[in-house]
Amino acid sequence: MKRLFLVLAVAVVTTFGADMAAASEDRQDLFVVVTSPEPQTQGMAMVLSIQALKQGAGVEMLLCGPGGDLALKDAAQTTLKPRGVTPQGMLTTLIGMGVKPQVCALYLPNENKSPADLIEGVTVAQPPAIAAALLAEDTKLFTF
Repeated sequence: MKRLFLVLAVAVVTTFGADMAAASEDRQDLFVVVTSPEPQTQGMAMVLSIQALKQGAGVEMLLCGPGGDLALKDAAQTTLKPRGVTPQGMLTTLIGMGVKPQVCALYLPNENKSPADLIEGVTVAQPPAIAAALLAEDTKLFTF
């Protein structure tokens, strides 16, 4: 009986380990594009990006149009319930977790801003690199 239990236990552990390995190989990276001016929508983009990182996904982020405003040092801040955080605060958390957000190449010149107006950790996107990331086989695109 003990031997049967041991064999079953090994089978379960082996199967579970194989499933976990397959799941990690199937992980896809996320490319998150934020264009919405709505703080709740921006906030959910940040929340889901943070959760994806915590679950092992890679995250790239592009901020365009009103979404680019998140990256400005002087951006208006809306505190969101229930945690009392702002979308920009969550963006800063993502930067601390290794994400390198970028504003669209058209954003700064059309807002009469310069890279000096961006919070630390945000850069200006290079269209060829963005196109390559979007076309990568393992990338899922999320737009907010």
